[in-house]
Amino acid sequence: MSEETAEKGAGAASGPAEGQTGPQLARAVLDAALAKRRSAQQAPRRRTVASEGEGRRLRGYSGPGPDPRDPQLFGAVLERIMKQRGWQQPKAEATVFGAWEKVVGPDIAKHSNPVKLDGGVLTVEAESTAWATQLRLLAATLLRSIAAEVGHNVVTRLNIHGPAAPSWNRGPRRVQGRGPRDTYG
Repeated sequence: MSEETAEKGAGAASGPAEGQTGPQLARAVLDAALAKRRSAQQAPRRRTVASEGEGRRLRGYSGPGPDPRDPQLFGAVLERIMKQRGWQQPKAEATVFGAWEKVVGPDIAKHSNPVKLDGGVLTVEAESTAWATQLRLLAATLLRSIAAEVGHNVVTRLNIHGPAAPSWNRGPRRVQGRGPRDTYG
């Protein structure tokens, strides 16, 4: 290597020289960028630790302690979501219908069905008038068992009735007149 080339390489490593033009200047800038890249690769990287309040995403393994990124039970996740969104009351109301046998017991569940829950009043239909009478006598016990299973103030009153034929005499949209007599026969 000649002295002139060595001087150019030394000048290129420290930065482009002022007297260079054209291809010499481009070569000097390229050599400076390559030198900067090599020094950055050789220097050890510093890790920045994110504090809790910054909201940055955690990286790497979670470690030996509990971490929000750890796998969670599906039921626990659903409970947390329902609590965050205020769905405890609709969940409790749905439990009355979905787990009727568990709520009132298998004997009563065989002979009765919940029909609707409106404003804390649960309408229950029994399979016979005898069972309807029996359930009316057990109403206080049923209310206690429902409250123990799904929570207080979900069901405040029971409306128990036996099986009934369809009636067109009562209802919120009653029309005066003969009714459906002409359709039977």
